[in-house]
Amino acid sequence: MTTMFHIGPLGPLDLAALALLVTCWLVIGWTTEHPSTGRPSMGKLMENYRREWMRQLVTRQPRIFDSAMVDGLRQSTTFFASSSLIAIGAGLALIANPQPLTNLADDFDIARGPDLLWEARILTAVLFGANAFLKFVWSHRLFSYAAIAMAAVPNEPEDPLAYPRAEQAAQVNINAAKSFNRGLRSVYFALATLAWLLGPYALIAATLFTTAMLWRREFASDSRQALLENIPD
Repeated sequence: MTTMFHIGPLGPLDLAALALLVTCWLVIGWTTEHPSTGRPSMGKLMENYRREWMRQLVTRQPRIFDSAMVDGLRQSTTFFASSSLIAIGAGLALIANPQPLTNLADDFDIARGPDLLWEARILTAVLFGANAFLKFVWSHRLFSYAAIAMAAVPNEPEDPLAYPRAEQAAQVNINAAKSFNRGLRSVYFALATLAWLLGPYALIAATLFTTAMLWRREFASDSRQALLENIPD
């Protein structure tokens, strides 16, 4: 009867822990991007500030500050994309040769299991890292598009295209930030997945801790409370 609950080297507890990991990742992402109107997330609050930023851009001369801001955002995406790519390479190297991990498990008296089980655990973290890399690369490109859209905003506030183009630039900027935040969530859950190397109970604990931490930062942090004051329309 128990064989029906196994998928390859993954037993029932491993599968339950993996299902919890994926479910929490999807749920916290959906909740963050689609919060209730009465309790906006940090990301939703920042969307209003990004729109206000583009409205202020119309009358700000010169716009050196704005270009420096976008450049800083692009550098952040580049850093995280590069870091994710390095982590993916390291994970693939361990999949090709999991012996160092099995030796470490022996040193700490951790139940080893078959090599295929170690490879499945590492592969899960690699997949989260790959998703993060793709999100960061797309975010970098969107910030580049946002910079171009900002440059296309007319210098004269009286120009009928000034504020519509500023709104377009704001929307591209918001989409870039969404992709960046999705990449960060994948990084968080990739790190949580590493706890699986200690066993399924460790993965469950790490998943719940990561989910709770992300929820607090989005809905109950001091920074969010500060942003709730004088929210831009």
